[in-house]
Amino acid sequence: MIRLNPSLLAGLDSAMPNPQAVVQALQSAVELEHSTIPLYLYALYSLDATKNAEIAAIIQSVVVEEMLHMTLASNVLNALGGSPSINQPGFIPTYPGPLPGGVESQLQVHLAPFSTTQLQTFLTIEEPENPLDFPTAETAQDGITIGQFYAAIARSIQQLGNGYFVDPPRNQVGPDLMYGSIVVTDVDTALQAIDVIVQQGEGTTTSPLEAEGTGYAHYYRYMEIYNGRMLIPAPNPGPNPDQKYIYGGDPVPFDQSGVYGVATDPGPYSPGTAAALANDNFNYAYTSLLNALHDMFNGDATEGQFNRCLGLMMSLKSQAKAMMSGIPNPGLLVGPTFQYQPVNPANA
Repeated sequence: MIRLNPSLLAGLDSAMPNPQAVVQALQSAVELEHSTIPLYLYALYSLDATKNAEIAAIIQSVVVEEMLHMTLASNVLNALGGSPSINQPGFIPTYPGPLPGGVESQLQVHLAPFSTTQLQTFLTIEEPENPLDFPTAETAQDGITIGQFYAAIARSIQQLGNGYFVDPPRNQVGPDLMYGSIVVTDVDTALQAIDVIVQQGEGTTTSPLEAEGTGYAHYYRYMEIYNGRMLIPAPNPGPNPDQKYIYGGDPVPFDQSGVYGVATDPGPYSPGTAAALANDNFNYAYTSLLNALHDMFNGDATEGQFNRCLGLMMSLKSQAKAMMSGIPNPGLLVGPTFQYQPVNPANA
């Protein structure tokens, strides 16, 4: 599991939490939820989905929920009078490097094609404090887990009470635009949003299932890839939580020939080359997506704006798949760098 710097809790978990500290912690949460998306997308785009359909579907499902988590954290932030800041260079982590707020020196994340090594990084990111089926061998460390970070935010919100929430509600992205989203108006709805974020990522202490629905938490979905089998209820379950499920369902095969041979931590590319042009186009679309999300989370929660975001996401996918599979330049496999680029040099 990753551990975060305890300084993220400054001003929280006190007799009277500092409202601005809660707002800042929620901004850090938005940044943390976003930071894994480029990692997961790079691995997803590197897969030939005809050869690795099951793995691609699992990673895709996690990416969709990470976007939901960004939305939920933004909703809570807006409900407390803050404003998510997304469209600025510092919002995007540097790859390779640590995740935002991380203090675990061993974990340097890389933009890398899918592999068993990169899968282990995903498991490290998503691992709950006490994962079911596999005992935790970690000894005590400095830092806090992601679950502890969100728990501290939740306790602080409870202590602040309903009086600190903006009335009427502002800048909320509801379930009419994003499936599973929660409009945050008070303490109860804020806690519901935080519970969804935590339990979709970690499950619960007694079940691999998410709090809502029948899906498995992210860690257990990635363990399906690791074990090569889907997780299913055990045919003869024992009394303990880790005896109620087994990795014994349909196969989740991995075909190494179905991974495009793109570089790990791609770039920089020589100016004027086909690789640089493709990468500039991708990064401009990626930055445009961050701008569109920023606008949507800061008041433009309309169907038109959501469709703009969706269109940019589809554009990213098509551009990345073309770059990574050698279209339109056979033999030239190019990985996108996921960098902030408000102006496209190719069109300047």
